[in-house]
Formats: sequence, C-alpha cells, structure tokens
Amino acid sequence: MKRKNNAFFRWFFGEEDTLIGKVEMKAQPEYEQKEGEIRELMEERAQLREQIYDVRDNTKLKLFHKMYNIAAVIFCITLISILLVNVSWLPHYGDGDNPVNNEVSARYIESGLQETGAVNIVTGMILDYRAFDTFGESNVLFIATVTVLILMRLDKEKKAPAKPGVEVYSKAEDDMTMTIAEAQANDRIYEPKNDAILQKVAGFLVPIIFIFGIYVVLNGHLSPGGGFSGGAIIGAGLILYLNAFGFEKTERFFTEKTYKWICFVALTFYCLAKSYSFFTGANHLESGIPLGTPGAIVSSGLILPLNICVGMVVACTMYAFYALFRKGGF
Repeated sequence: MKRKNNAFFRWFFGEEDTLIGKVEMKAQPEYEQKEGEIRELMEERAQLREQIYDVRDNTKLKLFHKMYNIAAVIFCITLISILLVNVSWLPHYGDGDNPVNNEVSARYIESGLQETGAVNIVTGMILDYRAFDTFGESNVLFIATVTVLILMRLDKEKKAPAKPGVEVYSKAEDDMTMTIAEAQANDRIYEPKNDAILQKVAGFLVPIIFIFGIYVVLNGHLSPGGGFSGGAIIGAGLILYLNAFGFEKTERFFTEKTYKWICFVALTFYCLAKSYSFFTGANHLESGIPLGTPGAIVSSGLILPLNICVGMVVACTMYAFYALFRKGGF
C-alpha cells in the first residue's frame, strides 16, 4: 500500500494532520476585566478594610497584635528554657548508670522468657511489660478511623422533601446528591472493568497473603512478627482483593458492621484481659493463666490472643482507611 494513498501513514510520518480543516475548532477569547471594574473592586476592598475593620484606628485590634507578639515571644522563651533544662538533666554519654545499661533492659533479656513465656523478647516486652502502651496505640488506630469516617463519609440516602410537592433543596443540591448516589452504586467507576489479569493474579495471591499474615500474627511470640506486622499484611490482602473484585464482592464478607464488631470485640477483650493481668500483678496474686511451653504455638499466656486482637484491629484499620479515601464508605 502506497504511503500517499494511506491517511494513517501520512499522519504517522508527519506529512499531514488529518484533523486540520475537518474538526471545528474555535479559540475562546481571553477574558479581560475592564479598568473601571478593577478600580471599583479595589475601592470596595479599601472601603471594607477602612470602615469595617478600621485597622488604623481600632485600638483593640492594635492591642491584640501587641499582646499576640508578646505572648508568642514568652511562649518560645519558656519552651526553649524547658527543653534546655531537661537536656541538662540527661546523663552523660557513656555513663554506666544510663538507662541503656540499667536493670530494666537486663530484666527483659534475662527474665523475659521465664516471666512472659515468649521466645521473642520484643513481643514479650510490647504485649506484657508494656501492654498498656500497646493498648493505647490500638485505640489510637480506632479513633483515627472514626475521625476519617466522620470527615469523609458520604450520605447513602438523599433527604426527602418535608411535604409532597414542596422542594426543600435546590436543583444543584439534588444534582450533587444524585452524583454521590451514582458514585456509591457504581463502586468500580475508577477501577478497570473486569480486568482478567488483575483478577486472576489477585485470586492466586490474596489467599497466600492472608495465610502469610495469619502466620506472622500467630508466630509473633516465637519469631519476628506479631499483630502489627501481620495485621498490615492481611490489610494489604483485603485492599488487593477490593481493587480486583470491587466493593460488591468484598461487602459479602466485610462491611461497616463487620469492622465495628471486630474492633469492638478485639479492643474489649484486650482491655479486660490486661486489666485482670494488671490487677493480679499489682497485688502479687497468681493470675492462673498458664504460660505453656516456650517455643510451642500455644504458649506465652495472653500474648498470643493479644497479638490476634492487635492484628485484627490493624487489618481493619488499613482497609477502612483505603475504603473511606476511595469511596467515602465501606
């Protein structure tokens, strides 16, 4: 086929633009604001600033600016002084009495296995010696999710008129509500439609990711891992499944109610279990919770179930963040 008789080749080699003269193209005139309008706008702003705010003659505003500057200087000087005093109290570098060399770390290393039953010293420290701090971190995740839910959640239903035939909202509001409703119904509007490659790969990888995440959670007291890392892996698997198959299939086993119940049960169990442990420990009482055989999967007392609770909260939080930022709901 000759090049001159083929429009594609002529376009490909840059010999002819097939759109010139065949598509209606009209450049929009550049908007130029008239000089009178600019002058009128500047006069309105000056009048607003002088008459309403009265910056030059408003004594209260002047006093506020002075007090604000003085307060800012006092606050900075106070903060710097507090920091310098605290730094002056720090022990000297290399001192044998430094916290790095005191009995706390030695207690973790020498008695951690005997007192917690966890082979992984880090897990024993986080979920036994410092379990109250870890409980606070889990609650921070839940509170962060609730905050994002309040800020980004979209209404699922449109408000109905107060009386039949009476409009209580404008057409623009109605159009916006309908757009939100359509976006909620078509949950995969920004995703590939029936992407066979993505779905096949996800169908193969998601079960492996879930199994690996569960393995990391359940072996957190025996090897590196635990609830935070294992929960992050499970959350990544949920996000991959959502991207491949959409909200409609994901909501068959994970909905907003599922998230609420999982977080509620996990955090409640964590609170009750460690409250009992703290109470018995503070009063030098036997808790009655067996530590098991170190190295066995069912061992380390409460650390294994607490790892499971933390893993569930982290996995749900990761999925909830992604779902809220993408759709405004679960």
